[in-house]
Amino acid sequence: MDALHPRLLVDDFPGTFRFYRGLLEGVAGATPARGVEEGPYASWDLDGQTLLSLYDRAAMAADVGAPAPAPRSPGQDVTVLVLRVPAGEGVLEAAAETGERHGGTLVAAARALPGWGPTLRAAHLRDPEGNLVELQSY
Repeated sequence: MDALHPRLLVDDFPGTFRFYRGLLEGVAGATPARGVEEGPYASWDLDGQTLLSLYDRAAMAADVGAPAPAPRSPGQDVTVLVLRVPAGEGVLEAAAETGERHGGTLVAAARALPGWGPTLRAAHLRDPEGNLVELQSY
């Protein structure tokens, strides 16, 4: 049985799929488990456990018998997905660049955040749906 994992409900399934495919496979070493770019569902595993899944918001609403969802407003963060990357010279920056190459938007470049932990560094991106993604190393 999989451990608890996040599932993002998204409107731009193909763009969000491409972003997480690049980031999860290229940075975290996750493997695709289910789904395709056309949707409506996809997931990635790491060490035999689901790391993240995506599901089309309209398909989810239909599956649970809810009305069609209204569009989300940009900047309304309801979650932050945190992905740990190995510490090392340029590794965090390279991970952020990978996210950008796969459709993400850089929000905050790699920087030290000593208030969060003495050696913690982080970069923040938005995926194609506008979800906040934190890449961190320590």
